[in-house]
Amino acid sequence: MKQHLRGFALRNALLFVVASCLVIAWIFQTELNRLYHTLSWFDEDKIVINMRTSDVHFPVSSMSKSSKPQVLSQAEAKKLPESFDFGAQSINTQEYLDYTHTGSLLVADHGKIRFEEYYREETENDRHISFSVAKSFISAAFGVAVNEGKIDIQKNADDYVPMLKGSGYEGVRIKDILQMSSGVKFNEDYGDLTSDINRFGQTMALGKSFDDFAASLVREVKPGTRRHYVSIDTQVLGMVLTRATGQSISSYMQEKLWHPMGAESDAYWITDDNGMAMALGGLNAVLRDYTRFGLLYLNEGTLNGKQIIPKQWFVDSTTPDAPHLMPKADSGANTSGLTDWGYGYQWWIPPTLEGHNDVIMAVGIYDQYIYIDYKRQLVITKLSGNPFYTSDNYESVPKTLALFRAIARSYD
Repeated sequence: MKQHLRGFALRNALLFVVASCLVIAWIFQTELNRLYHTLSWFDEDKIVINMRTSDVHFPVSSMSKSSKPQVLSQAEAKKLPESFDFGAQSINTQEYLDYTHTGSLLVADHGKIRFEEYYREETENDRHISFSVAKSFISAAFGVAVNEGKIDIQKNADDYVPMLKGSGYEGVRIKDILQMSSGVKFNEDYGDLTSDINRFGQTMALGKSFDDFAASLVREVKPGTRRHYVSIDTQVLGMVLTRATGQSISSYMQEKLWHPMGAESDAYWITDDNGMAMALGGLNAVLRDYTRFGLLYLNEGTLNGKQIIPKQWFVDSTTPDAPHLMPKADSGANTSGLTDWGYGYQWWIPPTLEGHNDVIMAVGIYDQYIYIDYKRQLVITKLSGNPFYTSDNYESVPKTLALFRAIARSYD
């Protein structure tokens, strides 16, 4: 009888544990699903479709398309170069596009589409995540707010966001944050599971506050003395932008940039559970709208004679103005990541080549790019889901630059 009672008690205890686990799993199913998605986001068999389905897994804030979309006219189609050189290597173009899991690629020549292709079942209607290409969009919206007198970049971030007092961002000039020179301590290595950027990924997966994460960082060096890529710098810019304008990032950008530039499709930002946009990389849009943004910068912030991005902001944001921000000499195949590139206000300036440096780029992890060549009046947009981005030591960035340069030369 005692043995029977003990068995009954054990079964009840087991059932209680199982039931408790099921209840917990049901309560936290959203968080568990997001966490699983985040951990498997870049798996080779999932990465491409994951790049265009962020709204399935995360809360989002939408921007509606323009009521008057900018028409992108077609010109005579032009093939890509069959190969391109990277240092001593000759690389087959199509094989490289396949290897980097390209989802879509568009070349606009003097504002007209000369090449547009979609791969791996991606379509012209898919809204592909931008990752750090979004930083350049934040810069554009920021410039409008500065021009409206809502933000002074000579002031400190905590002048607008008091919760940053006591953090690494206290007393840091906004201009230094724009130039990735905040002095904040941060490890941006996506290949290191314990890095700060991957800790931020956990914050995103669990829906926790992006603002709280930014306020938890500490200072490492004097601001304005060293360029050190810190994605949370852009998140802080987003915090300043929302406080200064009194609007969400999606609301302000829709009004000041998305509609005025003639976007043809709705877009959205990933947010935390408080509704704060992931300013550092959460924009999702279609290929042609990324290209429209590139064309806006190709035309120095104007569209149909209207200045959308303030002219002075366009100049300042694409011009490195301190020694630690300047591009170095091109080092070809020895280039590692973006160490030889210059930096403006959330825009990259590639190392010089061919005696000119009239090129700026927006660059996002896992191979998202907007390449703008002023000499040749070209915009090249590439959206991808490259599962080898970190394992190849970020070599795809200088390799893709070499591809874009080969494409650009083919238009001479």
